[in-house]
Amino acid sequence: MKKTDLSTGSKLKIIPLGGLELIGMNITAFEYEDSIIVVDCGLSFPEEDMFGIDLVIPDITYLRENVEKIKAFVITHGHEDHIGALPYVLKEINVPIYATKLTMGIIEHRLEEHGLLGSTKRKVIKHGNAVTFPNFRIEFIRTNHSIVDAAALAIYTPVGVIVHTGDFKVDYTPVFNDAIDLQRFADLGRKGVLAMMCDSTNAERPGFTQSEQTVGRIFDLLFEEHKNTRIIIATFASNVDRVQQIINSAEKFGRKVVVEGRSMVNVIATAMKLDCLKMPANTLIEVEQLKNYPVEKTVIITTGSQGESMAALSRMATDSHRKISIGPKDTVIFSSHPIPGNEKAVTNIINELLMKGADVIFQDVHVSGHACQEEIKLLYSLVQPKYAIPVHGEYKHLKAQAKIVNQLGIDKDDIFILRSGDVLELSENSAKVVGKVPVGTIFVDGLGVGDVGNVVLRDRHTLAEDGILIVVVVMDKRSNTVIAGPDIVSRGFVYVKEADQLMEEARASVGDALYYCEHKNISDWGKIKNVIKDNLGEFVWKKTKRRPMILPIIMEVQV
Repeated sequence: MKKTDLSTGSKLKIIPLGGLELIGMNITAFEYEDSIIVVDCGLSFPEEDMFGIDLVIPDITYLRENVEKIKAFVITHGHEDHIGALPYVLKEINVPIYATKLTMGIIEHRLEEHGLLGSTKRKVIKHGNAVTFPNFRIEFIRTNHSIVDAAALAIYTPVGVIVHTGDFKVDYTPVFNDAIDLQRFADLGRKGVLAMMCDSTNAERPGFTQSEQTVGRIFDLLFEEHKNTRIIIATFASNVDRVQQIINSAEKFGRKVVVEGRSMVNVIATAMKLDCLKMPANTLIEVEQLKNYPVEKTVIITTGSQGESMAALSRMATDSHRKISIGPKDTVIFSSHPIPGNEKAVTNIINELLMKGADVIFQDVHVSGHACQEEIKLLYSLVQPKYAIPVHGEYKHLKAQAKIVNQLGIDKDDIFILRSGDVLELSENSAKVVGKVPVGTIFVDGLGVGDVGNVVLRDRHTLAEDGILIVVVVMDKRSNTVIAGPDIVSRGFVYVKEADQLMEEARASVGDALYYCEHKNISDWGKIKNVIKDNLGEFVWKKTKRRPMILPIIMEVQV
C-alpha cells in the first residue's frame, strides 16, 4: 500500500477522519511533524439499507500508515459516537487513552468486553488539568452535555491554541457537577486562540437549549399525575443525568426502581461505582422483585427510546420480554427525541404500546444535550478564534454554524467547512486545505470487521428487494451434456405453488440457454453459467419487471 505523504514543513494539520457528513463516527487527527494526537474514536449505527450490519466504524488507513507517529487517543465524552470504535481500532493502534472519570469507566467496560483491558494504557484526567505530548499539550475544560464528565479540549501546539468543544451545551444548573467553565474559555480568548472546532448539531435551532433540570420538574409532575399506574421510562442509557432525575422523582413518590436493558444496566453500574450517580438505599430492586410490590409503587428505567428492535422496551411492546408485560395499568414515557431515521420505528413501538392499553407520553420530556444558536454565539464571543471550523454534524448543520459565525464578524475566508479526509494546514498566520487522505466506512457484522463490503451489501439489497432464483443442472463431466434438470428453486421471488406456469417457462428459458451452449460447443462452465444468468434474467424481467439474484449451480457426474 502506498503511504500517503503530506510533508509540507512544520505546520499543524487537522485531519477529520469521520463525523462531518453524519451525526456520529467522530474522529479527528491533529498532526505536527512526527506527532499525531487523535481526538475521539466513535462509531455510527447502520442505516436502513445496510442489511445485517451491526455497527459502522471509520476507515483508519491514514492512522495505520502513520502508526509510529500516534501518541494517544484523547476522548471528549462517553457517547458511542465518540468512543464506540475504540475496541476495534486499538487492535491495530495500541496507544494510551486519556479521558475524564466516567468517560474512562465506560471505555473500560467496552475494552473488557473485547479482552483489551489488560493491554491498553489508560489515564484519567480531571477537568482543569492538562497532559503533555511531543509538540502538544492538551487541557481538559469542563462542559455540559447529556452525559456526565464531558470535556472540551484546549490543544496547545507550536503554531497556536486550538479549542475543540466536543459535544456541549451551556447549562447553568446541571444535575451533576458544575456548570460549563465559561471563565476558562474567556481566559483562552484573551490570550489568543488560533482556531475553534465547535459542535454544530443544533446550529439550526434559535435560542438556548433548556437546562436538564427542567426535565426533572416535568418528571415530578408526571409522577404526581400518574399515581395509580406503573411508570416505564425509556431514555438513552448514557444520559446519566436523566436517569438521576428519574431516581430522584421515584424516591420522592415512594417508588422502587428497576433498571432494564443491558446497556442501561452497564452504564448505571459504572456511574454508581464512580459516584457519578446517587442511588438512595433500598430504592433499586431486581426485575424479579416487581411482583412483590404494587404496580403503582414501581418505576422501570429502560432502553428502547429509539425503537430498536432488540431493546428492552421493544421486547415488552411485542410480548417477547420474559419478565415484563405491558398492560392498561402502565404509563410509558419516551424521554428522548427520535434520531433522524428512527421516527418510523419509534411510531411502531408507540402504536404497539397503545394497542395494549398503556398510556404513552412522548412530548416535552426531553431536552437536547447540544448548544443552540445563542450558546454557539456565546462561546465564539468568549474564545474569539482567528479561524472557525464547524464540526459534529451533517453538511446543513456545519453550514448553519458558518452562517452564525459570519454574522459575528469572522470573515468567510476564515471559516472552513471540511469534509472527512480533508487536510487543513495551519500556521500562525494562515490556514488552507492542502490535500485529502483516505477515509470511508468499515462495516461490523457480527464478529466480522470489514469482511462485508459494498458488493456484499449490494447482494443483500437484491435479495431483500427481488429474492433469488437458484438454477441446478446436472451435467456429464466428459461430454458436457445435461443429465438432469434444470431445476429452479425460488426464495423471496415468487411462491412456486402459485406460479407453475411462470416456473415452467423459466425452466424452458434455462433449457434454451443450455441448448445454445451445447450447439456452440461452449464447454467452460463459467461461460455456461453466464449464459444461463443472462437468458433467465432477461426472461424474468420481461415477465415480472424484477431482477432477482440468479445463482446457477452445475453439478458434475461421470457416466
